[in-house]
Amino acid sequence: MNEMTHRPSIEAPQLRTLLLTDLCDSTTLVERIGDVQAATLFRDHDRLVLDLQQRWRGRLIDRSDGLLLLFERPIDGLGFALDYVRELREMGDARRLELRARAGLHVGEVLTWRNSDEAVQVGAKPLEVEGLAKPMAARLMAMARPGQILLSAVAEPLAHRAARELGERGQHLLWKSHGRWRFKGVPDGQQIYEVGEPGIAPLRMPPNTPKAWRDLPLWRRPAALAAEAAIIAGIGVGVWFATRPAPAIAFNQRDWVVVADLRNLTGQSVLDDSLEQAFRISLEQSRYVNVLSDLKARDTLARMQLKPDTILDRAIASEIALRDGARAVILPTVAEVGGKVRVSAEIIDPHSQTTVLSEAADGPDLSSALESIDTVTARLREKLGETVKTIERDSKPLPQVTTSNLDALRAYALAQGLYAKRDFAQALELYKQATDLDPQFALSWIGQMRVHNAYVDAPAGVAALRRAQEVRSRLAPREAMYLDAWVARFDEPARATDKWLNLAKLYPDHEAAQSNAAIWTFTDNRFNEAIQFATAALVPQNATPSIDYDTLGRAQLAVGDLPAAAKAFDHAISRGYESSLRRRAVVDASRRDFASAWNYLAKVPLDDRHGFLERTSVAIDQGKWDQARQYASAGFTLAKKAGGLDSRSFLLPLAVAEWGSGNTEAALAHARAAADQALAALKAGAGVTPDAQDDAEVAVAAGLIALRLGDGRVADRVEAELSSDEALASAPSVAEFRSVVKAQKLRIAGKPRDAINELLPHLNGRERYQTRVALYHAYRDAGDVDAAQEQAKWLQARRGQAYVELECSNCLQALNVMDSRITPASA
Repeated sequence: MNEMTHRPSIEAPQLRTLLLTDLCDSTTLVERIGDVQAATLFRDHDRLVLDLQQRWRGRLIDRSDGLLLLFERPIDGLGFALDYVRELREMGDARRLELRARAGLHVGEVLTWRNSDEAVQVGAKPLEVEGLAKPMAARLMAMARPGQILLSAVAEPLAHRAARELGERGQHLLWKSHGRWRFKGVPDGQQIYEVGEPGIAPLRMPPNTPKAWRDLPLWRRPAALAAEAAIIAGIGVGVWFATRPAPAIAFNQRDWVVVADLRNLTGQSVLDDSLEQAFRISLEQSRYVNVLSDLKARDTLARMQLKPDTILDRAIASEIALRDGARAVILPTVAEVGGKVRVSAEIIDPHSQTTVLSEAADGPDLSSALESIDTVTARLREKLGETVKTIERDSKPLPQVTTSNLDALRAYALAQGLYAKRDFAQALELYKQATDLDPQFALSWIGQMRVHNAYVDAPAGVAALRRAQEVRSRLAPREAMYLDAWVARFDEPARATDKWLNLAKLYPDHEAAQSNAAIWTFTDNRFNEAIQFATAALVPQNATPSIDYDTLGRAQLAVGDLPAAAKAFDHAISRGYESSLRRRAVVDASRRDFASAWNYLAKVPLDDRHGFLERTSVAIDQGKWDQARQYASAGFTLAKKAGGLDSRSFLLPLAVAEWGSGNTEAALAHARAAADQALAALKAGAGVTPDAQDDAEVAVAAGLIALRLGDGRVADRVEAELSSDEALASAPSVAEFRSVVKAQKLRIAGKPRDAINELLPHLNGRERYQTRVALYHAYRDAGDVDAAQEQAKWLQARRGQAYVELECSNCLQALNVMDSRITPASA
C-alpha cells in the first residue's frame, strides 16, 4: 500500500508539440576552446534557452547537448526553433565559432507523469514524457543537417497555416518538401518538410541514416538503378532522358506560373520594384513557361475582394494560381547573406503551398543582381522541363534586354503598374524618366508608344516607336517581333498582318500577340481568322478580355452570326468596355430592330464623337436623312475640334448624309474636302505618317463617293497621287478600293463586263463591302439580272459587315449602310 502511494500518476494522453534540438559537434567544440570558455558559452546558451522558453511558452523537459521541449501549439515550437537556430548562429559568429543546431518538430499524443520529490532530488527529471511522438521527433532531429529544421506531415500544415502570427518574418519563411521517408520501427512512410529563413536554412535534402531513409519507388532504389544503368549502357539510348532534370511538380510546356511579390530583405528600396520587374522579364523570355501578368493577378485580387496593393505572398499567390489555372507559384527573394547579394526563388505547389524546388545565386554587390536573376530563372526553367538548348536560344542577359541602371528599371516597373491601372499620364512621365536615365532602354520607348496610342496621339506614338527601333538589339526576341510588327504598320503595310500572325503562332499564349493578330486579321476582312485569334486570346489568364470580346463580336457580326456577336458584346460591356455599346447597337440595327439599337446608342456619351458614326448610319438605315445630317454634322464638329485623321474621315459620312438628302453639291464639297485634306496629310508626311494608310483610304473613298455623284476628277487626282507610292498603294485595302474605283469608272464608261473582270479577282472571302456593291452595279448594267440579284442577296446577308468594316476608322460605314438597302427586287 505504501509503494502504491509513491508510484507516479500517469496523466491521460495529451496532444502536444514536441521539439527536439541538438547542438552540432558540441564535443569537438569543447575540445577546441577548452573547459573554461565552454562553460561561459554554455552559460550564455542556457540564458538564451530560458529567454526563448518564456517568449514562446515552451516547457523544457530534458537537456544535455540538446533540448526536449513541449508546446501547446506548433507555431510556438516553430518560433522557438527559428529563433534558436538564428540566435545560436549569431552567438557563434560573435565568438568566431560555428554554432549550428539541428531540430525536429512533431505533433502527437504523449503520456506524462511527475516524478516524486525524492526522485528529483537524486537526479530524476521533474516531468517524464513518453509516447511514439517522442522517437518520431528524435528521428527528425537526428536526420536534419546543421542549421536545418525538419517538420513532420502533422506539424507542417498546422505551423504553415499559422505562420502569419510570426509577423513580417512569417511572410519571408522558406518552406520545402523533402518527400516521403521511412523510419526504423515505424510501419508507414512519412512526408517530411523543412522550414527556415533565407540565408540560414540549408534547404537541402537530408542524408539517409541507419534509422531514417527516403521512401523511394522500387525503380529508384539502388539495385534497380544499377540494373537500369546496365540496360541503358547496353542499348546506348536514353542517356539524355536519364540525365535530364525532372520537374518536382507536374509541369508541362505552356503551363502558367504566378510570380509572387519579390521579398526584398536587403533594405535597399531601389530593388523593391526593379528586381521584381526584371525577374518577370527574364522569365517571360521562355516559350515553355507562361507567366501570369501582374495586371491579371491584380484583377483576380479584386475578385477575391482584396485591395489591389495586397502583397502577393505564398498564400495569396497560391490562391490566385488556383483561381486562374496556374500550375505553380514562384516566390523570388533578394537578401544580403555573408556580405553578398543573394537572389533566390522557390517553386511552390499552390495546392499544398509547399516548396518543391528552390534555386539561388550570389553576387558581390547590387550590380550583380540582374545576372543572378538570369542564373536563377534559367535553372528554374530547366527544372520545370525546358531544355538547355531552348533556354540559350530564347534568352538574352537582362542588362542587354532591359537596362543595367536599377533606377531606370524601377521607373519602368512603376510605369508598368500605372499603365495597367490606366493612369496614362503618370505612366508616361515614368517611362520618360526611365529613358532619360538610359536612352537605350528599348522597352521603355515601347511603353511610351503604347501610352501615346492609348491617347490616340499617333505622331507621338510613332516618334517613340522610331526611338525603340534604333535600339532594337536591346530587346528580347518576343519583344523585337512585337516592335517589328508595329514598324511594318507604317513602313510595309502589306506585311503588317503577317508580322502579327508570325508572333501569334510563335508565342501562342502571349496575350498581346493573339489580340493584335485578331485585330489585324479583322482589319483585313479575314473575319474567320479573327474569330480564331480572338477566341484563343480569351483564356482565363487574359488580363483584358473585354477588348478581345469586342474584336470577337465584330468579326462574328461581319460574318452574319448576330446572336454570337450580341453575346460577345454583352460580355465586353459587362466588363466596362463602353465602346462595345456602339457595336451592340448595330447588331440590332443589322436585324432591323431599330428601337433596341437606339436604346443602346442612348447610353453612348454625347462627347464621344465616334458614337455619331453609328447614330448617322442607323438613321440612314431607316431613311431618316434629315436626322442623319444632324448626327453627321455633330460628329464632324467634334472631330474637327479634335483634329487629326478624324477631322478628315468624318467628312465622308456627312457627304453621304447630304447625298441622301438630295444636297448633291454639298455632298460633293465634303467629298472633295476629304480628298484634299487626306492627300495634303500624305504629302506633308511623305507617305510614312502614322495615319498614312488611313489617309490613303479616306482619299480613295472620297474619290469613289464623288465618282458616284458624277464627278470623276477627284478620283483621277487621288489615283495620280497614290500611284507614286508603291508601298502604300499596294496595301491590301488601298489596292482593293482602287480597283473598286476603276471598276465604277469602267461601268460609267459603258464597259460593265470590263468592270466585272476588274472586281472578280478580289472575291476571295475577304472582299470589302464596296467591292460587292460595285459588282451589283456592273451586273445590273450588263443586264445580268440573276448575277445582280446574287450580289444583292450577299449585301443583305452581310449587313453586319456594312456596319463594322474598319477601313479609315469606319469612314465608309454610312456609304455601306446606304448600299445595304439594295434588295434583290431592285435588281
